[in-house]
Amino acid sequence: MSSSLRFDRGHTDDLMAFLMASPSPYHAVATAAERLEKAGFRQVEETAAWDGTSGGKYVLRGGAIVAWYVPEGATAHTPYRIVGAHTDSPNLRVKPLPDTGAHGWRQVAVEIYGGTLLNTWLDRDLGLAGRISLRDGTHRLVNIDRPLLRVPQLAVHLDRSANPDGLKLDRQKHMQPIWGLGDVEEGDLIRFVAEEAGVDAEDVTGWDLMPHAVEPPAYLGRDRELLAGPRMDNLLSVHAATAALAAVAGLPDAELPYIPVMAAFDHEENGSQSDTGADGPLLGTVLERSVFARGGAYEDRARAFAGTVCLSSDTGHAIHPNYAERHDPTHHPVVNGGPILKVNVNMRYATDGSGRAVFAEACRKADVPWQTFVSNNSMPCGTTIGPITAARHGIQTVDIGVAILSMHSARELCGADDPYLLANAVAAFLAG
Repeated sequence: MSSSLRFDRGHTDDLMAFLMASPSPYHAVATAAERLEKAGFRQVEETAAWDGTSGGKYVLRGGAIVAWYVPEGATAHTPYRIVGAHTDSPNLRVKPLPDTGAHGWRQVAVEIYGGTLLNTWLDRDLGLAGRISLRDGTHRLVNIDRPLLRVPQLAVHLDRSANPDGLKLDRQKHMQPIWGLGDVEEGDLIRFVAEEAGVDAEDVTGWDLMPHAVEPPAYLGRDRELLAGPRMDNLLSVHAATAALAAVAGLPDAELPYIPVMAAFDHEENGSQSDTGADGPLLGTVLERSVFARGGAYEDRARAFAGTVCLSSDTGHAIHPNYAERHDPTHHPVVNGGPILKVNVNMRYATDGSGRAVFAEACRKADVPWQTFVSNNSMPCGTTIGPITAARHGIQTVDIGVAILSMHSARELCGADDPYLLANAVAAFLAG
């Protein structure tokens, strides 16, 4: 593997900065785009005509980004090497009528997004981030990155059963954060957000806003061998894919037998069925337009897709020391053990034996250790964008990722070495 592709512990430091800069999917794609711009990529508009020139390009749509690098000499039927990930994380989302409250408390009405661990949002200092839509059709990113909201837990004196029987939370009644005192005023929250964004509240016609924990990521443990932080499911993979694509684009074009691609989708946590989700047409449209822009026809598209491989990179479950019986008895992924290959014969993950060989070869080239994850047969298996990508586009897909604890918590935990081990494996895969 070329030394120019080698990532080290500095990659993990950079991941921490990426997480802080990306409190929402919209911020995540903006942060990724900014980094790709510095690597020479340029944005192309979906409404514009595309040309077949070489170089790095990317498309932004909402909370999704697809970026690719066309090397000099690429033909219309040159296959792709794709790394797929997702930008969204389970959290709380602000409702269309956000102003609520009772008994002198001003609150924000929120809806539960995805399979979040509700208790992890209690008693945390929360900011507010996302985007607002303006009357002229433009959008403005908003990041109020200071303690603003809090979901207060009921004192144990008023719920003596919480410790022996477990905390029971009603998703509607118990998860509405407080943000001040006084009477509820319709339009108050959006007026505040507009002021923070530097726009007139009357110009705000829509919003996609979400609370986020303002506590920064941190190394943890006696030897700082662990990393705690928010949204690692799945911004850890988005960050790795962005860094790997930028690095591969810096290689001599003659060394690239494939067209490397990064596809980071929104809405994975609720099924991927949207125009920015993996079950939408975005990736296929971009790949096809790239083929046609290089003078290709349907036959070239078919040939390119037939030779394409996608790594679907998402987090997976590390062996939990307090709940080892919940894991498969012969598959125990450990943190700092390298990326995991995710396998499920019922195709909740898209990996098969052929895909395993592709991933193993990438890890060999990168000199990276790797592990295998399989669910306990008694536990339902989660899924990813992998099977969706394979079925929708007819592309060979392999599910991989990093083993973590506290998945879907407001603050997750991984090994401090695993982010750069994943990035090295991804870079080797993209480079072919």
